[in-house]
Amino acid sequence: MFRFHVSSGTDLGQQVDALLEAGTYVPDELTVAMLAERLQEPDTASGFILDGFPRTANQVAALDELLGDGLDRVVLFDVKEDALVDRMLARGRVDDTEDTIRRRFRIYEEETAPLLDIYKSRGLVVEVDGLGEIDEVTDLVLEALNR
Repeated sequence: MFRFHVSSGTDLGQQVDALLEAGTYVPDELTVAMLAERLQEPDTASGFILDGFPRTANQVAALDELLGDGLDRVVLFDVKEDALVDRMLARGRVDDTEDTIRRRFRIYEEETAPLLDIYKSRGLVVEVDGLGEIDEVTDLVLEALNR
């Protein structure tokens, strides 16, 4: 959603772009508003995957409000930080510098990783080895989602 708004040059996209380049998270209010809007689109009716959401306790509450008991699983990819840094640098995105990526990891550890306890208590977390090739990891994710 963020990249769509950025590439479309919307006002929201310009705000989001500046935040992403700084390596910070987009405020919850903007993120939740975009998600609520996106979930109204017809292509989400039969299901969807949220990537990188929720990231804060406020976003968990907002997602619960939007979906009720509609969340099926939370997939946790098991990959070492250095491997992820290498992958992200290889993408070649302007906002993917090593310093920015590592800053995002610190924020993740402080703000997002604790949310796993919420989803673990609900029995929703499945761990997947994310170090393999794309097809291998995809198969592992699909297997985990179908359990």
